[in-house]
Amino acid sequence: MKLTIIGYWGGYPKKNGASSGYLLEHNGFNLLIDCGSGVLSKLQNIIEPEELDAVILSHYHPDHIADIGVLQHARLIQGFLDKSFPTLPLYGHSFDQAEFTKLTYKDITKGINYDPNSVLSVGPFQVSFLKTNHPVPCYAMRIEANGKTLVYTGDSSYKEEFIEFGKGADILLCECNFYQHQDGKSAGHMNSIDAGRFAEKAGVKQLILTHLPHYGKPTKLISEASTEYTGIIKLADEFQTILV
Repeated sequence: MKLTIIGYWGGYPKKNGASSGYLLEHNGFNLLIDCGSGVLSKLQNIIEPEELDAVILSHYHPDHIADIGVLQHARLIQGFLDKSFPTLPLYGHSFDQAEFTKLTYKDITKGINYDPNSVLSVGPFQVSFLKTNHPVPCYAMRIEANGKTLVYTGDSSYKEEFIEFGKGADILLCECNFYQHQDGKSAGHMNSIDAGRFAEKAGVKQLILTHLPHYGKPTKLISEASTEYTGIIKLADEFQTILV
């Protein structure tokens, strides 16, 4: 599997950046994980919108879905230009029916409800889910292919159930919206200590910190997380690629 970071800011995109969006490729299949503000613009540096094979969404906060509408219109317009491609499946939960309904647009995209209690097959990927601690229904994902595992937290405060869910993952793509002196629990987010503790207890091979704060020095998050986790820690960065 090849992971490319498209956007990584929490809440909204910093100037010239993008909020949550991650491209996962394997065996020629292109899966976009979340599609926040600015993601479509940035994605086109890697692949064209019509080259996506599927999109999967953790939840419906704007910093994770804001570019769904423009993705739909991009594929619509390319269809007018005589490009031919199948309806794009957009996987999301149905616990917010109003937002889930928007995933289906003409014959351009089709909203598909995932069952968080079952394993979902998307192309070459097997995806399992864990409900997170967040103000709206949100699901972490454990994505497996060819014996490799990526775990993506979505948005969440720390919870002990993450440990078993993330056990032995090759990559932990973990939200880290707060510094160690801040308590993000009421906002449904983790700080650097939470992320490091999760990575250490789960025994993951590499920790990528994402959903980053707009203030302070994000590089401090690495040193703070390293007080809990002794493995490789990186900050998410635009167009950063990680082979899983």
